[in-house]
Amino acid sequence: MGKVALITGVTGQDGAYLSEYLIKKGYTVHGLKRRSSMFNTDRIDHLYQDPHLEDRNMILHYGDMTDSMNLTRLIGDVKPDEIYNLAAMSHVKVSFDIPEYTANADGIGTLRILEAVRLLNLVNKTRIYQASTSELYGLVQEIPQKETTPFYPRSPYAVAKMYAYWITVNYREAYGMHASNGILFNHESPLRGETFVTRKVTRAVARIVLGLQDKVYMGNLSSKRDWGHAKDYIKAMYLILQQDTADDYVISTGVTTTIRDFIKMSFLEVGVDVEFRGEDEKEEGYIIGVDENKFSKIVGAEYLEGFIKRIGQSVVGVDPAYFRPTEVDILIGDNTKARTKLGWEPTYDLKALCQDMVVHDVELMKKEEYLKNGGYRILNYFE
Repeated sequence: MGKVALITGVTGQDGAYLSEYLIKKGYTVHGLKRRSSMFNTDRIDHLYQDPHLEDRNMILHYGDMTDSMNLTRLIGDVKPDEIYNLAAMSHVKVSFDIPEYTANADGIGTLRILEAVRLLNLVNKTRIYQASTSELYGLVQEIPQKETTPFYPRSPYAVAKMYAYWITVNYREAYGMHASNGILFNHESPLRGETFVTRKVTRAVARIVLGLQDKVYMGNLSSKRDWGHAKDYIKAMYLILQQDTADDYVISTGVTTTIRDFIKMSFLEVGVDVEFRGEDEKEEGYIIGVDENKFSKIVGAEYLEGFIKRIGQSVVGVDPAYFRPTEVDILIGDNTKARTKLGWEPTYDLKALCQDMVVHDVELMKKEEYLKNGGYRILNYFE
């Protein structure tokens, strides 16, 4: 009989990829989803089965990281072999607007899971993966960052995650739990949430080249991040829980890139060359050229004539509203421990990641354009 996994945050990017990965390995996956008046299972729709079927390998449960009794009952009913705690209020900028909820869900929520496993006498059965974050490093104390680098969190999100990190370590040491932290650096994909910076960029690139949007507004263009593909990173999560001894691992690519350069790379994937001019809040990105063959291949020749008219126009601006009160200027991870102890290797470089996201979003926005041209209403999705 296969293992049983419980995934919090199952409807998110990582939860979707991890669910598919575990199901292929013969697991039965139980997922925690929040109640919503709208369907929120798009990312796992291809995995989710009719609740009336028997012998399902994916079962969803209503719950919330702020509800101790709900989590305890669910863990007691499922008795999972592995818990992957991926749920969080994970938007760093928004955490400044809702700091108390962020602390409750991201910090105390982790404690609720650990304490439930302890109280239910599942310490010797259930292994726990805690989704930690490179945002813990904040005002970085060394470059690159590794497992022993001191934390200096710079947002309510990161502070909440620091509590979650240390309470996981504490329960491991105090009660002998197999509880591990994966300190994951930024990981992206076509399933990334639309308001996260990389997905915001690739969606905007697609909409701009198709004539659905004129310009995209960003925050700090000089921030540097270590971006990998979520498909690679969920494999690291799995490997962490297969180890005989619980431990904490940095998962990263070891390469850092500015948001400005990621924007340029994204436009280049559709054959558009963008040049940035100006400084700080006055900085803008202008179209300076188009590779007609590449544009026609990726976007479509029928869009070329109209888009060429935009050469010289600004397509990227800066809006101070997107600046964080306390910035994190650079993150770059040292994944030596994960490589040597887990045997983990990233398979996507940044160019391959960028291409995957841009091509996906061009096709997605073509569907939007088709609906618009057919007289149907499409959504603006303003932030």
